[in-house]
Amino acid sequence: MSTRTVSNHNDPIIEDRSQLAEPMAKGEKPRDRWRIGTEHEKFVYRQADFRAPSYDEKGGIHDLLMGLTRFGWEPVMEGGHVIALAGADGTVSLEPAGQLELSGAPLENLHQTHDETARHIEQVKAVGADLGLGYLGLGMWPDKTRDALPIMPKGRYGIMLKHMPRVGNLGLDMMLRTCTIQTNLDYGSEADMVQKFRTSLALQPIATALFASSPFTEGKPNGYQSYRSHIWTDTDPQRTGMLPFVFEDGFGYDRYVDYMLDVPMYFVFRDGQYIDAAGQSFRDFLKGELPALPGELPHLSDWNDHLSTAFPEVRLKSFLEMRGADGGRQDQIAALPAFWVGLLYDQGPLDAAYDLVKHWTIEQQQQLRDAVPRDGLSAAAPDGGPVRDLAQQVLEIAAQGLAARNVVNAAGEDESRYLAPLRSIVASGKSPAAEYLERYHGKWQQDLSHVYKELSF
Repeated sequence: MSTRTVSNHNDPIIEDRSQLAEPMAKGEKPRDRWRIGTEHEKFVYRQADFRAPSYDEKGGIHDLLMGLTRFGWEPVMEGGHVIALAGADGTVSLEPAGQLELSGAPLENLHQTHDETARHIEQVKAVGADLGLGYLGLGMWPDKTRDALPIMPKGRYGIMLKHMPRVGNLGLDMMLRTCTIQTNLDYGSEADMVQKFRTSLALQPIATALFASSPFTEGKPNGYQSYRSHIWTDTDPQRTGMLPFVFEDGFGYDRYVDYMLDVPMYFVFRDGQYIDAAGQSFRDFLKGELPALPGELPHLSDWNDHLSTAFPEVRLKSFLEMRGADGGRQDQIAALPAFWVGLLYDQGPLDAAYDLVKHWTIEQQQQLRDAVPRDGLSAAAPDGGPVRDLAQQVLEIAAQGLAARNVVNAAGEDESRYLAPLRSIVASGKSPAAEYLERYHGKWQQDLSHVYKELSF
């Protein structure tokens, strides 16, 4: 989640509704300025007993963050606590229960993404070796109860943790027990944004199936391949889901603004503090009638904050965020942006991918979204046959898109090399979750301590 560091009193006050589309419109870039942003989270555990460390304990999360400063990272403070790090490779930040995230820099190609990821993993492992910490690559804690997990000292998380149980049954699990890989991508125009949004939203369940890695809850199989994805269906219906309006005629920036105005607020950030506005309306804020700040009008930074508090399968800010994938192994981190860059950054593959989905009804899209968390690659695709077959088609299109970019590394390999983990998954017909369930019932002998030996970074 976003890390706010300053109150922007000098940024524009929103005096007209037309200003609300500005962040999206200003995201338009010519093709040669399109970039790739990759975010990935990992679970932190103590190697001695697999416990999730607290923020303040010796060798805990604070010490981990400070240990990373040896690599040039600069601390970001909130309320007297180090809650993030800023550096050339983006931002290192904390999720609510201490999950460690790298929000990478906007990069030109996937070879750079691969190198950025490798640097980050090398750095956190070096600090972890000193502190006795390890890092687990899964979509959900396989063995931890909510009560066993610490809470990080970030103001927005306190507000959200209080609000989540009011609007859904699994929101606390989303915050405390899950990890994801995400990709942020650019668009050239409003029309380009619309085509990319529709294509990626319809195909988001394919990414969910390929990256599914959350089959365990509190030490036992939970009946899902991506329980993380299932969690989002009972988190907060007003800010999650498949967004059917994206496929309606006339969709564009203004329609997304309407959606965001209907999403209830969480907070307002002022003078380094988060003010609780949970459940209140940004429409009231525009009229100076927000109960949390009566008489005050919002700044553009308040709207940008609000844009970060909706959690649909694809999210629009000044770029498009792909949000369907579980956290996973190191080789899967570059695979997610490879998947989406291959589909969305060359017009021919984008058209081909859109042709696959443009005739799907809203009901078919929702059925796919509902089936994949449980059934993974064996779920039924809208055109018949298993998702595995559809995933194979989509991967072929993505490979064509990456080949068309023709960006090679020192060994002469183009970016399609990063699809290799996904090709292996489709060839086997087994998501990572299905593979882990086989191990659980086989050589692990139902002992999940093996995940720490085999699935750590």
